[in-house]
Amino acid sequence: MAHQLLFFGNLGGSEIIIIALVILLLFGGKKIPELMRGLGKGVSQFKKGMNEIEQEINADPEQNKEIQNK
Repeated sequence: MAHQLLFFGNLGGSEIIIIALVILLLFGGKKIPELMRGLGKGVSQFKKGMNEIEQEINADPEQNKEIQNK
């Protein structure tokens, strides 16, 4: 059974290396850390938003009514 990477389907190691080299050529070595940092911040903000929504859904209904009445 082959391992599949999230969002990459059936890409093998060589295809991933080729994609990484193309990205390196397009953006250069200095821009990649900035891109990854921005991607990491975006993912963390998305997770934070999802957690806040989940907390609001699971909160006490009486507390939700008080928040809506304010």
